[in-house]
This record gives sequence, C-alpha cells and structure tokens, in this order.
Amino acid sequence: MSEVHTGGCLCGAVRFEAKGPPKWTGYCHCRSCRRHTGAPVSAYAGFAKDHLMFTSGRPSRFASSPGVLRGFCAQCGSTLTYEGDRWPDEIHVHVGAFDSPESFPPQEDAFAEERLSWLNLSPASPQA
Repeated sequence: MSEVHTGGCLCGAVRFEAKGPPKWTGYCHCRSCRRHTGAPVSAYAGFAKDHLMFTSGRPSRFASSPGVLRGFCAQCGSTLTYEGDRWPDEIHVHVGAFDSPESFPPQEDAFAEERLSWLNLSPASPQA
C-alpha cells in the first residue's frame, strides 16, 4: 500500500495520513452533517480505521447523536472526521480536509432524501 494521502485542519494543529485508496467516497445530505459543517452537503472519503493515522495533534470529538462521534480541530474549528457505530471499522474523512481533495470525487449519495431541493451537483451545471 504505497498510496498515502495527507491532510489536516485550517490552522495546521491537526495533520493526518490516510494509506491506500478509500473504501468509498460520497456526499452526505443529512441535516446533522449540514449542521456540523455549515455547508449544504458534506463530501467524505471512507477509510478503514487502521489506515488513518494522525501525525500531528488529534481532533477533538463531539458525540452528535447516539453512536456518532464527529472530529474537529479544537483550535480552528475545522471539520475533520465522522465515526459511527453503523460502520465500526471505518473513519470517514471530510474531503475538504485533504491536501489534494481533487483525488476524492464523490461516487454515491447518503441520505439523499434529505437533500436540499435547490442543491445542484450535476457536472453539467454552469461553472462560476
């Protein structure tokens, strides 16, 4: 497994390495993710927990609902991770926290029924 992806928070206090390709990538449309990020949708890359290592600092974690921990930088507030009992061996990393987020195009949608009606993620949509 020679592929290593690096990333971290806005202020640099928390840095990580993810080894190998992600198990999956996707958008999450749930209200909880919107609240956690302040964004209309979240993009994640899912890795086996033993494939992610924090190389500098560690995220603070918040139990946002039963069985769910959300990781963030305590210094700058950057959203970093999601861990849930539903996927006990995985950690989901916010794509925007990677140094090369372009490497993780979302391939699926979670909680699509909660998608905001005005959100258009079509590749054919006009680019600014």
